[in-house]
Amino acid sequence: MFEVAVLIPALDCEATLGDVVRGARAHAAHVLVVDDGSRDRTAEVAAAAGAEVVRHAANRGKGEALRTGMRALLARGATHALTLDGDGQHLPDEIPELLRAAAGDPSALMLGARQHPPGSLTPIRVFGNRFANRWVEIACGAALEDTQSGFRVYPLRETVALGCRADRFAFETEVIIRAVRAGMTLRSAPVRVWNPPDGERTSHFRGFRDSLRIVFTVIALILRLW
Repeated sequence: MFEVAVLIPALDCEATLGDVVRGARAHAAHVLVVDDGSRDRTAEVAAAAGAEVVRHAANRGKGEALRTGMRALLARGATHALTLDGDGQHLPDEIPELLRAAAGDPSALMLGARQHPPGSLTPIRVFGNRFANRWVEIACGAALEDTQSGFRVYPLRETVALGCRADRFAFETEVIIRAVRAGMTLRSAPVRVWNPPDGERTSHFRGFRDSLRIVFTVIALILRLW
């Protein structure tokens, strides 16, 4: 059985979330938005666009939003969660390609490898992505094209059973390492993305702080402290 629901962790993205939800609903019957303590109309916009909404009373970070959403979808009978961000970077039109790839190997964790248009990323973001990819390879021995993509398809029961604990953006790194160690297959499929100019994109990734959190998470896993 391959029952997919869309999961969108969202924080203060009322300007973009409606289009993301409507685009996702064209390809999936159930869209769940986890409003992670937004201070704007994120929850209202998501509901108006047709999503089920679960709310955190206060901001708890992307990792906890994903855990909340995965547990909720598993309880509702979904077997897989396709995750994408609410800021518009991930294109709902790419959902069918990612789902086709995932359906070919339902037990695999499917990563959407973002195909960034030339020149659309600043040098520091290019370095950050490559740096993170290298740390993940050291930790689990798997060389992956895009370890930081949040555009993924997770097999829910297997992913929840991994017991990932990392906060915020480090969750998406931890889950890869734990999945490889647990014997799960990881696959990648190319996906187009939209990268607005830095001044126009609303990102909650804090370069230095969140990069450090990712590195410390990887080191803890390498040393088997978790």
